[in-house]
Amino acid sequence: MKKFPQNFLWGAATSAHQVEGNNIYNDWWQSEQSHRLKEASGQACRHYELYEHDFEIARELNHNCHRFSIEWSRVEPEEGKFDPCAIEHYKQVIANLKKQKIEPIVTLLHFTNPAWFSKKGGWTKSKLNKYFLRFVARVVNEYAGQVKFWITINEPIVYSSHSFLLGAWPPQEHSLIKTIKVTYNLAKAHNTSYRLIHKLYRDKSLNPPMISIAANLQAFEICRPTLKNKLALFLRHKLYNLHFIDKIISQKTLDYIGVNYYGRNLIDVEKWGINHLLVDTCQHNHCPLPKNSLGWDIYPQGLYKLMIALKKYNLPILITENGICTEDDELRWLYIKEHLEALHQAIGEGVNIFGYIYWSLIDNFEWDKGFGPRFGLVRVDYNDQKRTIKASARKFAQVAKSGEIE
Repeated sequence: MKKFPQNFLWGAATSAHQVEGNNIYNDWWQSEQSHRLKEASGQACRHYELYEHDFEIARELNHNCHRFSIEWSRVEPEEGKFDPCAIEHYKQVIANLKKQKIEPIVTLLHFTNPAWFSKKGGWTKSKLNKYFLRFVARVVNEYAGQVKFWITINEPIVYSSHSFLLGAWPPQEHSLIKTIKVTYNLAKAHNTSYRLIHKLYRDKSLNPPMISIAANLQAFEICRPTLKNKLALFLRHKLYNLHFIDKIISQKTLDYIGVNYYGRNLIDVEKWGINHLLVDTCQHNHCPLPKNSLGWDIYPQGLYKLMIALKKYNLPILITENGICTEDDELRWLYIKEHLEALHQAIGEGVNIFGYIYWSLIDNFEWDKGFGPRFGLVRVDYNDQKRTIKASARKFAQVAKSGEIE
């Protein structure tokens, strides 16, 4: 038996736009309506109405934490106009989690922005950061007494690269300069939000909160030991995995490190040039691994290696996302089990990991990939919104209950 530490957090995650449905005031919804994306989110999983049922399932599965996001565009659908009904809704979401004895882990920005904010230039303009801070202040003032764990921004590097470099996500641009600006502005927004949240807790005489980002980290490996590949490995690990973390740690604005991890990126650079060094992957199926339904390499040992790499920061670590999209539920359980074994190995070598959050609690809208990929522990029938607990979820529930894996 491999035993995890006492008081370990076990749970799953969702994000507002992916599950709630009818988030009509954000930039993603607008892009969906203009048919610039594969599918529209529509009613998604109707989690905005069905959250109590979904949290009952989480409790049945022995989860003691749940990560979710607050949709900024619901709380502030028009500039400067806060919706008391939306504020009350998220208050009830948090209260319901507490009632189920599930620790709420609240994300403040998970890829979507109010349409009015994006129209002004969004994250490309540092002077607009003040709007996010105003939203943070309002939300934290409302919920501070009930929330210990905050995540300011989900996957900032993924957001800036997919939206402004690769052009896959709204506003679907291709600009290296804007990508750099957005990354810088998100780091600045995190730093100022961190200080603001801590100040609000002090002003209310509350115990200090725990604040982080959720950083998407990849296991970069080289296909062949060429000079180009070795340089690409160094650059990608530095720029993609560590740059943002280093930037905010230097400002002392992390209480823990939130890590989203899915798999391996196998590097094989064809030509010299910064685009090739930062993007090229092996196209010849060298070093093959099992894959999820999106073709991502499954590589549990990569999670172990990243945990060891993060040990130098001397901060506690929470796995804020780790999951697989597949129709093969046995593969889902194997994925979870092997990644937990990798974490257990890292814990045994002195890495302070205090929780594991699976992505995701329920099947959902997977951004530009639409409804095809199924990551959920719970299957959602998008015709009638029926929830069906998968066998992998039951096995994970046993781990969550016992704190052990065989």
